[in-house]
Amino acid sequence: MKSKGPELGNLSSRFFAFIQLKKLDIVHTGEIAPILGISTSQERDLFRRLSDAGWILRLKRGVYLLPPRIPAGGKYSPGAAMILQKLMKEVSGRYQICGPSAFNFYGLDDQIPSVTCLYNNRISGKKTIGSLAFQFIKVADERLGAINAVRSREDSNIIYPSKARTLMDAVYDWSRFNSLPRGYDWIKGEIKNEPVIASELIKVTAKYGNMATIRRIGYLLDTLIRKPRMMNKLQGRISTSSSLIPWIPGRSAKGTINRKWGIIVNG
Repeated sequence: MKSKGPELGNLSSRFFAFIQLKKLDIVHTGEIAPILGISTSQERDLFRRLSDAGWILRLKRGVYLLPPRIPAGGKYSPGAAMILQKLMKEVSGRYQICGPSAFNFYGLDDQIPSVTCLYNNRISGKKTIGSLAFQFIKVADERLGAINAVRSREDSNIIYPSKARTLMDAVYDWSRFNSLPRGYDWIKGEIKNEPVIASELIKVTAKYGNMATIRRIGYLLDTLIRKPRMMNKLQGRISTSSSLIPWIPGRSAKGTINRKWGIIVNG
């Protein structure tokens, strides 16, 4: 085995020989020191050097993702599916891709995002893991659901929302994803091409949407499908409040008023 440098030679070779023998893909600090007969500080230094060299990947503090074999002449670069699968298992969490990454996956937006956004129930904030950037959006357990598991090239599942859930999220999280009013056009286009998605959108909106999302999507669907019975599920979720919200948030709240959904049609 060819080491990346003298400082990674003998000890790193022993490390990789052990993890390959045991077929390990995850290692925690404290596990290797007694096996290799080194101190905890030497173990930390070994992990730091291997991680800095790109031979192993630091998932989180004290947890490292290992390659199936020593990366020959390069760095270990697992994809987002593998990283998220292993990380969420470590933190006993759930996740699903959202925002620009989901919009692109379903062909709603052709822009390829540089950061992978995901809802999850454990971690918050922007993090770089390996060469990939992630935006972890922590939500309550009940906000997770309506998912679609997609097999990656690494033979790992990556969890996307369903198309209907993705469309709903474009309205629900419009300020984070800058997705209105274009999200309305996505909904119109998808229903035109695939009418059955209207009923799916009603279900996910009733289950995962807040009041503003229910009103906005309810108003939009009323103009598109004109089937009052289908709308009962959303209509029944609306509160009796007389307050109005703008159809397009961020614009001047001037326009005609739709009392049924409590919407100011301002665009």
